[in-house]
Amino acid sequence: MFTKILIANRGEIACRVIATAKRMGLQTVAVYSEADTHSRHVELADEAYLLGPPASKSSYLVIDKIIEAAKKSGAQAIHPGYGFLSENEAFAKRVEDEGLVFIGPKYLSIRAMGDKIASKNLAQKANVNTIPGHNQAIPSAQEALGIAKKIGYPVMIKASAGGGGKGLRVAYTDQETLEGFTACQNEARNSFGDDRIFIEKFIEDPRHIEIQVLGDSHGHLIYLNERECSIQRRHQKVIEEAPSSFITEQTRVAMGEQAVALAKAVQYQSAGTVEFVVGRDQSFYFLEMNTRLQVEHPVTEAITGVDLVEWMIKIAAGERLTLEQAQVKKEGWAFECRINAEDPFRQFLPSTGRLVSFKPPVTSMRAAHPDERFGVRVDTGVIEGGEISVYYDSMIAKLIVHAPDRLQAIEKMREALNAFVVRGIHTNIPFQAALLAHPKFVSGDFNTGFIAEHFPSGFKSEMVQHRDAGFLLALAAYVQRKTRARAKGMSGQLSGYDIQHDSEMVVVELLQAQEPLYHPVKYMDVLDQPSTSNIEVNGKQYVIQSDSNLNDIVIHGVLNGVPFVAQIDRHLPRNPLALQISHGGSRIECLVLSHKTAELYRLMPLKAPPDLSKFLISPMPGLLTQVYVTTGQKVLAGEKLAVIEAMKMENVLLAASDGVVKSVNAHVGESLSVDQSILEFA
Repeated sequence: MFTKILIANRGEIACRVIATAKRMGLQTVAVYSEADTHSRHVELADEAYLLGPPASKSSYLVIDKIIEAAKKSGAQAIHPGYGFLSENEAFAKRVEDEGLVFIGPKYLSIRAMGDKIASKNLAQKANVNTIPGHNQAIPSAQEALGIAKKIGYPVMIKASAGGGGKGLRVAYTDQETLEGFTACQNEARNSFGDDRIFIEKFIEDPRHIEIQVLGDSHGHLIYLNERECSIQRRHQKVIEEAPSSFITEQTRVAMGEQAVALAKAVQYQSAGTVEFVVGRDQSFYFLEMNTRLQVEHPVTEAITGVDLVEWMIKIAAGERLTLEQAQVKKEGWAFECRINAEDPFRQFLPSTGRLVSFKPPVTSMRAAHPDERFGVRVDTGVIEGGEISVYYDSMIAKLIVHAPDRLQAIEKMREALNAFVVRGIHTNIPFQAALLAHPKFVSGDFNTGFIAEHFPSGFKSEMVQHRDAGFLLALAAYVQRKTRARAKGMSGQLSGYDIQHDSEMVVVELLQAQEPLYHPVKYMDVLDQPSTSNIEVNGKQYVIQSDSNLNDIVIHGVLNGVPFVAQIDRHLPRNPLALQISHGGSRIECLVLSHKTAELYRLMPLKAPPDLSKFLISPMPGLLTQVYVTTGQKVLAGEKLAVIEAMKMENVLLAASDGVVKSVNAHVGESLSVDQSILEFA
């Protein structure tokens, strides 16, 4: 066994590997860029080495610098994590050539499975089911168009070296094929240095189900059940679960056996994942093999009790896999929600900046401790006060829950999301909560098109079907009641000016660019009971009790005898006197006023937002990589105007209407801030 390992990665996965290494008694070495100088993985490691500037190509992708750090530190092995160089065969070979050990599969296995065209041909030889398509690199968009027509729409355009949703498009028309081919080439070239593209038939109403495999250097291979990864947005996974509620035991065994057969064909040694697309009739087809640890590996660890990182390290050290196929457990149900730095209320645009507050829910499971079952686990690489950068992936944490069955796991995840506090940046937590509350998700009736089908125009808070919308109003009234009760108890109040008991108030719900809604509420109790209130909203009574402090963001309490967790934000920038109530994916901004004050508030004019229709503004912070127009140029609606790169993704900005460019206000290569003007139209 090694005594010291280097983790050639950053963020959450670097921290995850460090956790297992420490439990195994191994010393750890971190590497970092200038942007990650104060990052969590640097603090957790025993020692750390600077690689270079923030951009990945100048730091985390520089093989020479990583090898140098390993040798300087005395590390005997390198764990690549996921992303970056984790599936780079040249890196794996270089590690071996330098006399170090790569904690992952051999470079020949990475080569065989890293090329999607070659891996599909190899899968066919191993009698693994494959999707019909064109398995050779396509040289031009025009040839891609001809192939797409021959296969029949819809088709999936994929970069041979793609991954993580990059270099992948689904095309339903000729125009989408031409545009998708070019976009995939650009993303693949920028992210992976390989712009080869191929096309295959897109299976409609598909499920994305993957099999976790584990193999040692002595020829022993097993599979550790499946993960359901069908809840995706733009081909990037959002929620994962294990096991799948869709496939039968017969299908599970058949998929597992094919995954093992494919792994044996490339003499696979380490943890790996074979991804399948599964049709309604349980027919399944090979998609690709990921020759690395997956982001969603914790759900497999939860139901099997196996520490996958530990076995990766042991296998790399030459140890035999002691687990037999018949011993693989499938206990309970696990979910993972990816907590991303993005604004779901602004079309999921990247959100960067300072983490003013970062307080995950209370956990009872930890990474690297598979014996801790049926609880909540948080894997993260960020800390409160840290900076979320434009240079790296948007995922800041993974929230994992494990429960005896699927419905209990869903409830546990909802409660954990309600208690997860992130401030300073936006996250997709409200959207995750909305997904978990959707009846079709709860019933298991979904496929990879679920988000596109049910949220076709994006996500808005009012789209969430809250179990009881009146509860949000009642909670606002409760908080105001508790505030007045505290004020009444303060000493030194002048006679005749002390706080009076108002049995009726009005909750004014503030809406974006719309007239507010007015909700009368009635208190059915006295002011001297600050921890409990009986509140009537729209004829329904809510008995709310909570011992949380008034300045707490997370409120733990009991509603009509049922425990709840919600979040309360005060001193909002738009209205310092307002409250923001968040629960179950829903949120409202409101004022709690007396009847007289509410009537006066009705007389206040609604301030119209500024007219920005003549400007193209940056919807996110990022790097301006392309400007397609010049001053005086006429543009048509739908025409490309600019491209912004943020968090390793290209974002194309299109013209909303016909017009003439008056001025270009930003230049290529400039780092843009959110809402910064790029173009002005005449």
